[in-house]
Amino acid sequence: MNVGLPKDVTWQDKVVTTGIFKEPVKAPVMLRTLNLDGDGQADLTVHGGVTKAVYTYPSEHYDYWRRELPGVDLHWGMFGENFTDEGLLEENVYIGDRFRIGETEVIVTEPRMPCYKLGIKFGRADIIKRFLASRRTGFYFAVVREGMVGSRDAMEMIGREQQEISVADIIRLYSFERDDAKGLRRAIQVEALPESWKGYFQHQLEKQTGR
Repeated sequence: MNVGLPKDVTWQDKVVTTGIFKEPVKAPVMLRTLNLDGDGQADLTVHGGVTKAVYTYPSEHYDYWRRELPGVDLHWGMFGENFTDEGLLEENVYIGDRFRIGETEVIVTEPRMPCYKLGIKFGRADIIKRFLASRRTGFYFAVVREGMVGSRDAMEMIGREQQEISVADIIRLYSFERDDAKGLRRAIQVEALPESWKGYFQHQLEKQTGR
């Protein structure tokens, strides 16, 4: 479990405020509707909010990135994630899946789309394209019930209302198979998918079909 408040850093001769720098915490923390206590996002127009309250990244991906980025110190929280999980991969986690973590209940909403601040964290702009191309994006939770969470709490699945669209499917439709009209229609029908995503996919569908 990793948290961090926004801070100013220098990037390409400019001062940028970012909350991507997270540090592990061992003591239990209160998870609220918008974030964990002690955590924050700098640009709330694209980060944070109800549907992106908590960012989760699979620990299994770290081995991949150690091979891709030899010599880079990859510690937990390096990708700006709040939870570094084990066993929850993009292919087997579906939009709308519900989990119990400690006292809380959360729901999977969307994958993480990288911005230039990931480049700041790694000190290299190419990480943004490489991150998305890897399809190892992690995903966000919305908070259904607030409560205390700890670093050793299990992520227990308690509900799967729809098994229509996985996190990996959203990544695929966004970046790799934008002409999959059937997949786009399925995604639009997933209740837990945020309206911004539905609107984007609807636009992509209309460009193909003209309606």
